[in-house]
Amino acid sequence: MALISVTRSRAAVAAAALLTGALLAGCTAQASEPTARASAAQDTSGSTASPSASPSPTPSAAPSSGSPSPTASPSATKKPKADRTPRAVVVIARGSNSARVRELQARLKQLGLFGQNPTGYYGDVTASAVRAFQTRNKLPASGTVTDKTWAKLRSVTRQPTHDAMYPPTANTVAKLDPRCMTGRVLCVSKTSRTLAWVVNGKVVSAMDVRFGSQYTPTREGTFSVFAKSRNHVSTIYHTPMPYAMFFSGGQAVHYSSDFAARGYAGASHGCVNVRDLGRISALFDQVRVGDKVVVYW
Repeated sequence: MALISVTRSRAAVAAAALLTGALLAGCTAQASEPTARASAAQDTSGSTASPSASPSPTPSAAPSSGSPSPTASPSATKKPKADRTPRAVVVIARGSNSARVRELQARLKQLGLFGQNPTGYYGDVTASAVRAFQTRNKLPASGTVTDKTWAKLRSVTRQPTHDAMYPPTANTVAKLDPRCMTGRVLCVSKTSRTLAWVVNGKVVSAMDVRFGSQYTPTREGTFSVFAKSRNHVSTIYHTPMPYAMFFSGGQAVHYSSDFAARGYAGASHGCVNVRDLGRISALFDQVRVGDKVVVYW
């Protein structure tokens, strides 16, 4: 009996040791997933589950394929009423400087709404003519060419010719000053705002010009070209002065990108600005140092 008691005692100690070792080995593994042990302890029938058994999958809440889908409430499916009013598309914007603006101006001129020659610049005068056309045709009088305005204008006018879009000069050349009638002369009229290149009394070419402001006026009188600079940059204002032909101190005839872009909304610092790059570049090649310059009213 003593031997049997010792044997059972040793077996009990061994079993306790095995149980303690199993618990210590599993603590760390299950510590990071505390819910796994709870789900493995009991299945849906209430019976004890095997520790190695996988938990039963959770039934999906989604309805079966044969089940009808729930009907959404009217408030959930109702969409806001769309604005079906077509928005106006701008075809030519104010401030533009392009061949299309020339076409616009030529078409408006056919209708007697644009009193000047096309310049290619969409300024206040052009906007006023567009507004008059829109009013006449019961369109929104915005002064901006929208797709509807452009379509209507094209339907009531003919395609302008190249000469109609690109006349010899945008502004009409005034009567030449008598000092311009002999020799080679850059004849600059402040009245018509034009420069006429005159050789022996004949106008070879002409172009629009603008002058200095009241604070930096362009000087008037008879001068001569004393210097030429194709790619000149002002040493005072640090602005480009391409095709510069100097005639009085720092004042010169030259191309102005600002004049080309803004028209008569701006002014020079005393120079004679030209906005037609093609014309001024051709003129630059023809004018010689010593040729006469006449600036007059």
